[in-house]
Amino acid sequence: MIYSRIVGTGSYLPEKVLTNFDLEKLMDTSDSWIRERTGIERRHIAADGETTVDLAEHAARRALDAAGLRPEDVDFIAFGTTTPDLVFPNCGVILQSRLGCRGGPAFSVETACSGFMYALSIADKYIRCGEAKRALVIGSETLSRITDWSDRSTAILFADGAGAVVLTPSEQAGILSTHLHADGQYKDMLYCGSGVSKGFGPEYKLAISMVGSEVFKSAVTLLGRAVDETLAANGLDRSAIDWLVPHQANLRIIQAIAKKLSLPMERVILTVKDHGNTSAASVPLALDQAVRDGRIKRGDRLLLEAFGGGFTWGSALIRY
Repeated sequence: MIYSRIVGTGSYLPEKVLTNFDLEKLMDTSDSWIRERTGIERRHIAADGETTVDLAEHAARRALDAAGLRPEDVDFIAFGTTTPDLVFPNCGVILQSRLGCRGGPAFSVETACSGFMYALSIADKYIRCGEAKRALVIGSETLSRITDWSDRSTAILFADGAGAVVLTPSEQAGILSTHLHADGQYKDMLYCGSGVSKGFGPEYKLAISMVGSEVFKSAVTLLGRAVDETLAANGLDRSAIDWLVPHQANLRIIQAIAKKLSLPMERVILTVKDHGNTSAASVPLALDQAVRDGRIKRGDRLLLEAFGGGFTWGSALIRY
C-alpha cells in the first residue's frame, strides 16, 4: 500500500511586526485586553506590494530545501488561501510559474482557515492513487488586506504568513487519515462581505466580519468532534497523540481542544502569541517551527486541526 509522507516543511513571515502596543495607538484596546482574550502579543504584516504568493514562494523553497528536492521536481501544487493575488490565474499556477515546475496540476483551495487542511487532504489522495509523486501543499495569507483596522474585535486577531509541506510516496504510513467537514448554515458568523460577483461598492464591506462568541463556541464543539472522529478512525485513544498542531486562532480554543485530548499544553505547538491568526497558513507555520526547533521528531504522531469561516473544519492524523 502506498501512503503519502511529509519529507520537508517550510514557512515564512513578513518582516514587519505589529504589536499589541502598536494597536493601542489605532483603536480602543490594550495589550492586556488582547492577551487575556486571545493569547496574541504580536503579529506579522506584509509590506506594501508583498503578496500572498510572494510569502508562499519563500515557504515553498524552504520546504523543498528541507526535502532535498529541486523546485522543478514538483508535479502537484495545492494552495490554500482566502486572500489570492488575482481572481485568476490562481495562486497555485502563479507559484508554479515562479518555481518552474510546468505541466502538473496547480490550484487554489478557498476554505478560509481550513484551506491548508483541505489542500493537504487532496494532495494525500493524489499521491495514494499514484497520480502525483512530489506534491507541494501551501497555506498562505495576507489577511491584513481584508482587515478593518478600526474594528477591535477582528483587527487584533488576523495577520500574514505562509507555511508549506512537501509530500512524497512512502511504503511507511505518513498521513494516516484526513477528515474534512463544512456546514453552510453558519456562513454569516464569519465572512468577508464583498467579492467579484457580489460587488465592491460601499454597501459591501471588503473586510472580515465575525460574531466572535458564536464562532468560539462552534469551533470548540466542532473541533472536539473532529478529534473524536480522527481517533476513532484510527482505533486510537488520546494517549497515542504526541503533539497537537492546531489552527492558531485563539489560545482559549486551543486550550479547550488540548483539554479534550487530556494533553498538557507542553505537548501543544503554540505560535499564536507571536503570529496571530494567519488563517490557512497557521497550521503549516506551527508545524515547521516545531520541526525546525527539534520538538517534533521522526516517528511522532501528530494531530492537526483547523476551523474557518463557512464554517469549514478539518483534521489529520500524521506519523511524522
